[in-house]
Amino acid sequence: MNNLLDLYLTYLKLGFVTFGGGYAMLPILERELADKRRWTTLDELRDYFSIGQCTPGIIALNVSTFIGQKRGGVAGAIAAGLGFMTGPISIILVIAAFLTNFADLAIIQHAFAGIRVCVCVLIIQAVLRLWSKSIVDAFTLILYLVIFLLNGFSGLLPFRIPAAVLVILAGIIGIVSSTIKAGKEDSAK
Repeated sequence: MNNLLDLYLTYLKLGFVTFGGGYAMLPILERELADKRRWTTLDELRDYFSIGQCTPGIIALNVSTFIGQKRGGVAGAIAAGLGFMTGPISIILVIAAFLTNFADLAIIQHAFAGIRVCVCVLIIQAVLRLWSKSIVDAFTLILYLVIFLLNGFSGLLPFRIPAAVLVILAGIIGIVSSTIKAGKEDSAK
């Protein structure tokens, strides 16, 4: 029971202090969950993020559910998910109740501008960390460039390629590539 309460309270805190969505949260989640609490490794957390993007729902909520399940089974997943949702729902309710009354105030507009800048910095930091762990050789760089170009310019193609298809395709290519590489290493021995 103590483990479930710890999961709930940890994710309650994270839900209150993480702004900007998925990638903006990654550095905060890395510090709290991998570095400080050691509930997961950085590689596992990045894998959870990848899976969280491919599954329905909010990335950070999906990640909290994955880690909660790892730490405490189904009850852990529920505790972590509820803990994570409590903060943002509370904040959204307060903002919804009062924002229309204060949205035109200069101080509120400046606060939101500052928050947007901070979110951009957090996203850039997350992208750089992901880049350093993901682009490890020429093959992964080429794969990145192909997927980036297909996604970025699919509006110019005669057909649109959904991002989910690109994610699945990249995963399949990664599996095939590592299988071929492992086969070559085995035959070289």
